[in-house]
Amino acid sequence: MSTPNWELRNCCQHEQVVFLVTLGVFTVVILALWRTFIITPFKLITVFLHEASHAIACKLTCGEVEGIQVHANEGGLTQTRGGAYWLILPAGYLGSSFWGMAMILASTNLLTARIAAGCLGLALLVVLFIAKNWTLRGLCVGFIIFLAVVWVLQETTTVRILRYVILFIGVMNSLFSVYDIYDDLISRRVNSSDAEKFAELCPCPCNGIGWGVIWGMISFIFLCASIYLSLVILS
Repeated sequence: MSTPNWELRNCCQHEQVVFLVTLGVFTVVILALWRTFIITPFKLITVFLHEASHAIACKLTCGEVEGIQVHANEGGLTQTRGGAYWLILPAGYLGSSFWGMAMILASTNLLTARIAAGCLGLALLVVLFIAKNWTLRGLCVGFIIFLAVVWVLQETTTVRILRYVILFIGVMNSLFSVYDIYDDLISRRVNSSDAEKFAELCPCPCNGIGWGVIWGMISFIFLCASIYLSLVILS
């Protein structure tokens, strides 16, 4: 078994260059089309993963998930009962950035990309049955079909794009989670945001904006870590 190339000696080889160029292109495309309807479904997937992270944190702390909503205006709501509220609240922002990191790492290998696509499809299928609004139901059905089509193309044709789709979703999650924290807490300061609620529970050492900055920094660290670890894997 070879030792991981943590120092990234002889960087960058062909696969590493392809990864960096693709990631850069996806970033430019996402930012260029940010306010267009073209990438709205991918934004809603990020909102879905945000809300699903709340639900996972709730279940892991012995709470009950009563419903999940994702709205067309890129908002969302997870209705929970019980559980550790101080863990459920930050799980949304940090969870979506964590899943972004996981998908970026998964895109470095076809097997892990298949696993990531399968897990995302299964999560969408599970949430379909507890969704509380039609936007989320439509999103679940639409992306299940989308992932199924991409999977079939990957396995039966020369159109092998599964890894790139997973990478795109990962980059979208990583960028949107950082932007969402900035938009909710620094730019507009939404008083009903997760960080403002968290500040009410844990006022020390800072207010909602302070917690938003901390969570934003953690999300940015997740993004940087995903790029570094991907380069290590590809080396």
